Amino acid sequence: MNSFHRSRALWAALLAVVLAMVVAACGDTKDDTETNASGGGAAATTSGGEAANPDGEYRSGLTAIVMPKQLGNPYEELEDSGTVEAFEELGGKATIEGPTDAGASSQVPLLQSAIQKQPDAIILAANDPNAVAPVLKQAMARDIRVVTQDSDAASDARQVFINQATTEGIGEVLARMAKQVVPGGRGEIAVLSATANATNQNAWIRVLRERLQTPEYADLRLVKVAYGDDDDQKSFQETQGLLSAYPNLRAIVAPTTVGIAAAARYLSSSPKKGRVAVTGLGTPNQMRKFVKDGTSPVFALWNPKDVGYLGGYAAAALASGIITGAEGETFRAGRLGERTIEANGEIVLGPPTEFTRENIDDFDF
Repeated sequence: MNSFHRSRALWAALLAVVLAMVVAACGDTKDDTETNASGGGAAATTSGGEAANPDGEYRSGLTAIVMPKQLGNPYEELEDSGTVEAFEELGGKATIEGPTDAGASSQVPLLQSAIQKQPDAIILAANDPNAVAPVLKQAMARDIRVVTQDSDAASDARQVFINQATTEGIGEVLARMAKQVVPGGRGEIAVLSATANATNQNAWIRVLRERLQTPEYADLRLVKVAYGDDDDQKSFQETQGLLSAYPNLRAIVAPTTVGIAAAARYLSSSPKKGRVAVTGLGTPNQMRKFVKDGTSPVFALWNPKDVGYLGGYAAAALASGIITGAEGETFRAGRLGERTIEANGEIVLGPPTEFTRENIDDFDF
């Protein structure tokens, strides 16, 4: 019996030791798990999960790569100069890099190169909404903020989009000016656009078409949409082709600064001057002489430099954690004041200005 009891006591002691070790091990594991979870959660929040801080300060030393549709485009140069100005005001640096043509995929290799430089932000006017989307998503995955301005990319491939004015507003202005320059508001009109894939151009033309179906514009007939690819010479030739193909044409509507200038230049020395008018979107400095000689009685635009300036501040606000791109967020945009993000990450600069002989000398850009 004594031997039995001694064995039993020994087994009990051994069991107690094992249980103690298991409990200690479990306790250590629990503590480690809680610590790691807390650390991981904090890291995740720091790397991009923090809420927007509208009262936060802009970070100094931010870097950005700014990409126009193509280099050498006067409108794009004005726009990009505004982005550079915004970053300089904030103590950062924005570098302009772009393609030499406005082809749908021409920006892609340059964007891939930009990602390798790991800037705080990429700011671009997209040549094609879908062609650039995959590489922009790669940029966002690497914690690079992406802002589109003037011409949007796919909405899931950027944080915010700087729109010059509302799409509806621009389309309405184009329709109204077309009616204004056609005698009696009756006759054939044509559109001279940029590229066939240009996001903004296509959206404005869609609204223009819709307006032309309403009773107010029933006497205007859109006969052709031509594409000058934002190339001066091709736009010039397309103007010539439109006048040849449509002898009863009364107006050319060009929602592109390159196209409107080329069309006006051709018409200003054409026998059709006075019979066919040009309108659309252009800068005062390029269109001044054509307004004064009657080739283009009215056209419209916003200040391209302000578009880029707003894009620069939006990118800096994203990189500084002031905004995330969600609807309703606000940020301070320098001389343009406080701005609010609208649905789908859109920030609207404001309504376009219409330029005529009476007011064009009040503007210099």
